[in-house]
Amino acid sequence: MKPKNSYVVRSIDVARLAGVSRSAVSRAYTEGAYVADGTRQKVLKAAEQLGYSPNAIARGLITRRSRMIGVVIADLANPFYARVLEATCLKLQEAGLAPLLLSCRRAQDLDSLVPQLLAYQVDGVLITAATLSSTLATQCARAGRPVVLINRYVNFDAVSAVTCDNAGGARMMAEHLVAGGHKRIAFLAGLEDTSSSRDRERGFVGRLSELKLPLFARETGDYHYETAAAAVRRLLSRKQRPDALFCANDTMAIAALDVARHEFGLDVPKDISISGYDDIEAAAWKGYDLTSVDQDVDRMTEAAISLLQHEQPGGKPQHILVPARLRVRRSTRPAGKPLAGRKGRR
Repeated sequence: MKPKNSYVVRSIDVARLAGVSRSAVSRAYTEGAYVADGTRQKVLKAAEQLGYSPNAIARGLITRRSRMIGVVIADLANPFYARVLEATCLKLQEAGLAPLLLSCRRAQDLDSLVPQLLAYQVDGVLITAATLSSTLATQCARAGRPVVLINRYVNFDAVSAVTCDNAGGARMMAEHLVAGGHKRIAFLAGLEDTSSSRDRERGFVGRLSELKLPLFARETGDYHYETAAAAVRRLLSRKQRPDALFCANDTMAIAALDVARHEFGLDVPKDISISGYDDIEAAAWKGYDLTSVDQDVDRMTEAAISLLQHEQPGGKPQHILVPARLRVRRSTRPAGKPLAGRKGRR
């Protein structure tokens, strides 16, 4: 004999108790479907009384939509991408969609992750901090699954992307540092093969050139703290060191602040101005007070999810640029302030 609690409550049971049709129960749980408020309340009350919840998997088999969105995230050690992930998941849930999260250590891992996502019948794929090959993009297109990159884009016309105006944000930073009276301005690049680092460098160096100031020095920090710290040591050990440093992300800028202050005894910003990109939470902490570029994560994730929901199979991919915002804090010299005398190790 089966225990009493083994019975699975079905939609027909809710319909009988509520005194409505089975289709009314289905409409009550279907986003966008019309159902009178009185009918919806009857259904919800009966469902609560019976302990009923709709079977999303079964509904997906009928509608051929899982309402799941594959989210591929890389570099969660970077606080910026942890923030992107949080915003993405919250906005998907608000839209009645369920995130299916997979993490990859390297861009190459996408070769196995994207087919895995497609096997789960996701309705679309969001990819952050990694890029998609043309082969995988074609595979997704053939499967009728839209793909949107966040904070990256590819050089082939097959995948939509939402990025900050990285070049524009970097141009604003160049103007800010020049306005502070700096003459020896250096740039610390991120990963060389990423569109974000390339665009930030292009915008920064291009604006310096327009202002008749050549880039003084360049190093690469791979977007990571330890690699950036080693690069900053090389910059600050030069016979003539930079008087300003723009880092392609905040993690590297925080490494630069730590090295400049604690290893070289420099006063920031009197001896050197240091700035970053991303405007992570730590940038505003009192110990760093870092000048940075805000990418507007909320607007980027909203745009990416909207693209997924409205992109048509075979439609032309889009690249949406979200305007950047400069956040000036105390790690950089204000405009018009003369250069201070230098101290500490040369």
